Amino acid sequence: MMNFKKEQKILNICGIKLGGKISENPTVLIGSIFCKGDKLVLNEKLGVINKKEAERLIYYQKEISDKSGNPCMLDINGTNELALQKYIDFVSGLTKDPFLLNAPTNIRINLLKYIEEIGLIERLIYNSINYAVIDNEILAIKKYHVKSALIQSLNPRNPKINGMIDILLGKDENIGLIEKAQTAGIKNILLFTNVLELPTIGIASRGIYGLKQEFGFPAGTAPTGIIGRWCIKNRIFNGDFKKACETTGSALAQAMGADYIIYGALKKAEYIFPAVAIVDAMIALNSRITFRNKIINNKHPINKLSFPLD
Repeated sequence: MMNFKKEQKILNICGIKLGGKISENPTVLIGSIFCKGDKLVLNEKLGVINKKEAERLIYYQKEISDKSGNPCMLDINGTNELALQKYIDFVSGLTKDPFLLNAPTNIRINLLKYIEEIGLIERLIYNSINYAVIDNEILAIKKYHVKSALIQSLNPRNPKINGMIDILLGKDENIGLIEKAQTAGIKNILLFTNVLELPTIGIASRGIYGLKQEFGFPAGTAPTGIIGRWCIKNRIFNGDFKKACETTGSALAQAMGADYIIYGALKKAEYIFPAVAIVDAMIALNSRITFRNKIINNKHPINKLSFPLD
């Protein structure tokens, strides 16, 4: 809950704003759909899904998003090109919000032409550009006029913040990922700090602050998936242990300045949105009192939740 010396950029992707000073814009929450093992998927090769339940979950995320004040997006997953085309058609018919495309590199590249042809390229957030990016990928991103992308800060040689900065900025003869993305025509850069195992959630959260301080771009992470798997494996406590841990992981990222959080399966929206909203309100109140930052967004959780301002 600190101000940044670096000027913070605000992105506007199809009406959803990300970034800015602390509390200027609420945390954007991104739910994942059609992941491997998702019960909504009946046949992952043919793209057959439980449309009724998928529709219910997508509408529910939007409903609770409106209540909490936290904007939402969808992270569309898949490993089959034909299936992903069907998923994109289905999701885009239900919501006008931006969506992430999360698939193996060759499939992501192949799908860009289709996404441009059906008029959805402005709503696409490419997921993602990382240290393993190939030349054909950069060329395809440029050819099909992709404007928004997640850029991973994972540096296999150095997981610390200085390593993240090196992979994004470039070091020695290596061109940084930010420059590669900008060369490809990416205008909306969303930095992403990786969570590989439970202990790295702290590093990823601290990385958010470090990267925003260095670059000023919106940044976020995905802390809940690894937490959920750990909780299921280690049944140490009774009750809502898993939910409590997942919301705590999200709160830690928020406290370090996260502009967005990929929170996992849509069914988690029921408890992730309220938790993130209340933390956003706490951060906003502190920002108002400590830094005299004005809360100008009337849809911010601090206004939605009737949070005490005095």
